[in-house]
Amino acid sequence: MQVPTPTFCPMCRAQRRFSFRNERNLYKRKSDLSGKDIFSTFSAQVPFPVYTQEEWFSDAWDPISYGREYDFSRPFFEQFKALSDVVPKPGKSAIGFVNSDYCNNASYIKNCYLVFNGREDEDCAYSNVIISSRNCFDNLNILKSELCYENFRLGFCNRVFFSSGIQTSTDIWFSKNLWDCSYCFGCVNLRGKKYHIFNEPFSQSEYEKKIIEFNLGSYQALKAISQESREFWLRFPNKFREGIKNTNVRGEYIYNSKNVLDTYQAIGGEDLRYCQFVNYGPTKDTYDHSVFGYTTELSYENAMVGDQAYNNKFNLQCYPNVKNLEYCEYCTSSSDLFGCVGLKKKQFCILNKQYSKEEYESLVLKIREHMSKMPYIDANGRSYAYGEFFPSEFSPFSYNETLAQEHFPFTKDQAIAEKKKWHDFEAREYKITSPAADLPDHINNVDQSILNEIIGCAHGGSCNHGCTKAFRLIPQEAEFYKRFFIPLPRLCFSCRHGERSEMRNSLYLHERRCQCSGEKDDLNIYRNTATHFHGVNRCPNEFETSYAPDRKEIVYCESCYQSEVM
Repeated sequence: MQVPTPTFCPMCRAQRRFSFRNERNLYKRKSDLSGKDIFSTFSAQVPFPVYTQEEWFSDAWDPISYGREYDFSRPFFEQFKALSDVVPKPGKSAIGFVNSDYCNNASYIKNCYLVFNGREDEDCAYSNVIISSRNCFDNLNILKSELCYENFRLGFCNRVFFSSGIQTSTDIWFSKNLWDCSYCFGCVNLRGKKYHIFNEPFSQSEYEKKIIEFNLGSYQALKAISQESREFWLRFPNKFREGIKNTNVRGEYIYNSKNVLDTYQAIGGEDLRYCQFVNYGPTKDTYDHSVFGYTTELSYENAMVGDQAYNNKFNLQCYPNVKNLEYCEYCTSSSDLFGCVGLKKKQFCILNKQYSKEEYESLVLKIREHMSKMPYIDANGRSYAYGEFFPSEFSPFSYNETLAQEHFPFTKDQAIAEKKKWHDFEAREYKITSPAADLPDHINNVDQSILNEIIGCAHGGSCNHGCTKAFRLIPQEAEFYKRFFIPLPRLCFSCRHGERSEMRNSLYLHERRCQCSGEKDDLNIYRNTATHFHGVNRCPNEFETSYAPDRKEIVYCESCYQSEVM
């Protein structure tokens, strides 16, 4: 890639890129072009103009008009920031929305509400990273699923509730790591099973009778069974890394990949390292890439770049059909750009000014050299020369509005000490008409009038999940609860997302040894059901895993885990 070695460690590089990603916060503001009321990922306080998607892609403005000469008396990053602060940005990252105004970072969705990082979804709400799914509510990382609620990591599922790591399964409740199962409740590590409760087989009639006895329409009963299920999960081994169909990989949530190292959430990757959330393969020959990907090759230190992207370095929000871009943001269908913002179908531009091919190539060489001789110094005294991504202080978002807060959480005091921006969310004086504690315990006692209530979130703003303190139900949601006898939620959307995210393993890897000690695990909690390759001796396998040593889960190597899958 012909770049210097980085001066930040891999996790700091990821944290820096994440600080430019506002995933789930939308603000009501006006378009700076038409004056229309819009919902935008940018608040009204950002320095640059914000347009609707249609306005931004139209011919109503010309990004080349913002072009300027390069000034060798000032650091490059300072000049880029001055340009970025005046060039208009699109209010949302959205393509093909139908009746889905309250969504972002998504494409081709219909009748969706508060869906983020979605693609080809319909009639879904309150979800993040949801692909080709229908009638799903409150999910994180699901693919081609239908009628699912409060889950993490599903694929090709139907009617799955309060579960994690479920594939090609139907009618599942409170379960973990199931494949090809149906009618299972509170189960763990099953394959091809039917009518099981807490891993014990039942006849169909016995199963159905037992499910009725659980009385899941009651909030108190559901809360108790949820706690019981999670305690039951802890009695069974977990595979040290989640992923299948891989060759030579290291990281977490990696699928169908080859030679992928130190990476978190990747599908269809080949020859990658230090990447996160490249959930749309194929992605090849790429280092330090956060979010998106999809037909990307030769990418280094990019965030939200993809869709026919080739040989790009240090860019933000550039797609589709981008090639040979460096230090650009919001550029589309362009090639051979340096330090540009908002260009469309352009080539050989620097700071949005047009050059000939020869002029461009000569000037870029001089700028790279100048960046190293005159680096930018940020508020913490850190130096940024050629080869470093944008300083996080350039982000238009406050730290706690971004993906960085989810994976590298700070308190307000910590953020301020690090000289990071912090957003105190507007205190909304909701007139709560129904505190969470006053909601009917059973869904059968809820009628249509609930749609008129402003429900107080049980957290009341006391958590670190961006609590909105109050929420309302949408009609599709209330109908879903009635249909599947699910009690009303007591938390707002942000708090539900925060608690659901706690099911997700972290980016950090830890060196550990398989906990299989021969006939049981080394904590004497789980007794093996099969003979393993190491016999009665302790398993010798060591690995890197996202399960930290102080966690309660039992962690096995792949061989020992597969021996115990039933």
